[in-house]
Amino acid sequence: MSEPTSKVTLADVARLAGVGVGTASRALSGSARVAPGTRARVLEVADRLQYVVSPDAAGLARGRTGRVALVVPHLSRWFFGEVSEGIHAGLRGADLDLLLYPVGAVRERVEFFERLPARRKVDAVIVVAFPVREAEQRRLELMGVHIVAAGGQSASYPFVRIDDYSSGRQAMDHLLFLGHRRIAMLEARDPDQPDLKPPRSDAYHAALAENGIDPDPELVVVGDWGGEQGAQGMSRLLSLRHPPTAVYAHSDEVALGAVRTIRRAGLTVPGDISVVGIDDHPLAALTDLTTVRQPAYEQGVRAAELLVGLLREQPDVDTTVTLPTELVVRASTAPPRR
Repeated sequence: MSEPTSKVTLADVARLAGVGVGTASRALSGSARVAPGTRARVLEVADRLQYVVSPDAAGLARGRTGRVALVVPHLSRWFFGEVSEGIHAGLRGADLDLLLYPVGAVRERVEFFERLPARRKVDAVIVVAFPVREAEQRRLELMGVHIVAAGGQSASYPFVRIDDYSSGRQAMDHLLFLGHRRIAMLEARDPDQPDLKPPRSDAYHAALAENGIDPDPELVVVGDWGGEQGAQGMSRLLSLRHPPTAVYAHSDEVALGAVRTIRRAGLTVPGDISVVGIDDHPLAALTDLTTVRQPAYEQGVRAAELLVGLLREQPDVDTTVTLPTELVVRASTAPPRR
């Protein structure tokens, strides 16, 4: 790949792609008036040259496109939907439109990070709750626009999040206060970064250590964030010679999967095993699940407000926002049987 250079112009892209400057400009802007083959050829050349559309040349000075890219790994999961709705609500009064980029599939993720810098269709980017890899950071930085992380922290970008360690401690301290000592953890990890240890896991181990409880590796089951993974993980825990008296799950969906397995085994919650999750998913209240509530919708609203402040160059913008979480005690936790 050619080395990036500030001297690369739209005329260079057009010449190497064998088209006119107007055609190249329309191809980079996503115009339907350009044939798919021609558009692909122009995008390939722009990518090879690491060409970024000049805001001056395109007549799009910062803030004038009126568009923000919303990059979301999952559309169907509750948390991502809540954060995205909050972002939409926060931008509504700022006269900014959202362009949605789902990047759950590997192909979608690669295509977004490869093509967006060349097209330069937005004034800012909001990434929702997924870690941006180093190569992806470099692609985003080529755009020269504001980048905000919502529902987590990505690289050194401004962010709105909760304290995952603190939320984990709230869940664990609750179980320990009730008198549980044999506590299992259903640990959820990002499939794209399975080696990245979540802060919610650090909270589990720290809570055990502070209470003089030796960790038992058999009581930690690692899986994905879904309910089925929680159900499968609970099956493994029930197969142990000495099953846990309580389970700390990284999310409510994982916790509810565990509850299903416990009940199918003829056991009761919390009579035989207590279960606590994190999120306060709408199903948590319906199923009487004890959980740690995080303000998902508010994280989206605050991320949008942060971004608007950056675009308007407000001097007092707080770029590191951490929102509080709250333990919500319901009927899925109780002291262990003596």
